[in-house]
Amino acid sequence: MLTHVLARWASWARWGECKAALLLLLTLVSCTASFDGRVYHGDGFSFSVAQTPAEWQPISVTSAALAYEERDFGGQVLVNARCDRDGDDASLRSLTQHLFLRFTQREAISEQVVPFDGREALRTEVTAKLDGVSRSFLVWVLKKDRCVYDLLYVAPPDQYAVGAQRFDAWARQFSALPRKVSP
Repeated sequence: MLTHVLARWASWARWGECKAALLLLLTLVSCTASFDGRVYHGDGFSFSVAQTPAEWQPISVTSAALAYEERDFGGQVLVNARCDRDGDDASLRSLTQHLFLRFTQREAISEQVVPFDGREALRTEVTAKLDGVSRSFLVWVLKKDRCVYDLLYVAPPDQYAVGAQRFDAWARQFSALPRKVSP
């Protein structure tokens, strides 16, 4: 779950240590998961994404369906989904706030409910600190077909704007694929 990745970051004092630790945690997401560069099939969910920008290097993180490092701007991209577990009764705002429970000095820069993949999603920009280190975030949260989808971009504040713009354009092309119903 995306929140586990974010919570893990909170245990390191400096971003450099966090980044190094994140890279050490590289593992395959799941033996049952697959990704062909456009369509991801996970445990009970599938989604499609736009062509990944060349500047993004894929990394594997156990608690994210897709993860990329954006070396040009020091950012990371994380995409995750969970189905039939939580979120059915929670608002988009609550689901977004849950991602930042372990952060300090959280400040919402913008928050918009926007049409997204045939539903409404919450697009939020936040600044927050991880053990005193400032980060800027752009988060999309979508609920669809009893699944919650989190798309997140995080970067140092001085590198955030250009990377966030690229991420935003990419995220807007996200599409949850219909879930297969068991007989």
